[in-house]
Amino acid sequence: MALIDRPETDAAPPQPPASEPKGCSNFRLHALTRRMDQLYDAELAKVGLRTTQYSLLSHVVRLGPLRPGELAQAMRLQPSSVTRNLQSLIAAGWVELGAGSDARSRSVSATAAGREKRVQAQRRWKAAQLALNEALGADRVVALHALLDQCMIALDADGATRPQGSDHG
Repeated sequence: MALIDRPETDAAPPQPPASEPKGCSNFRLHALTRRMDQLYDAELAKVGLRTTQYSLLSHVVRLGPLRPGELAQAMRLQPSSVTRNLQSLIAAGWVELGAGSDARSRSVSATAAGREKRVQAQRRWKAAQLALNEALGADRVVALHALLDQCMIALDADGATRPQGSDHG
């Protein structure tokens, strides 16, 4: 009588390799982003800004004057998000929206008050960055920056872009 190879019923199911990702990468990244936003927002609140406003104001100061669409592209955001977020900066007098190069276009630029607000906010941003470096360790922050840059390059190369009309950015 021939022996028949039968699978063992007591055998444990195969385990994934230790390096296989577990959980949702998107959820984990959002959780980290929310926690970091709390740290930066707490510092920037001391000069009356939120992280999103500081980022937008910094880009306008560095790149402006420029069209809102160019600003959106530089920040990798949807134009509708930029337009909406500019409103609080315009209302505060830190940014102005003027005529563009033709009758249909607009131009965004920082006011003198906006440039001064950015100088104040840079000090608070620096305090937040130093606190993050202290909490995580400078080597870990450098590694995080490198990993994030590599991921952005890989996703851009793979064509993994935001769907048209997405307002998440």
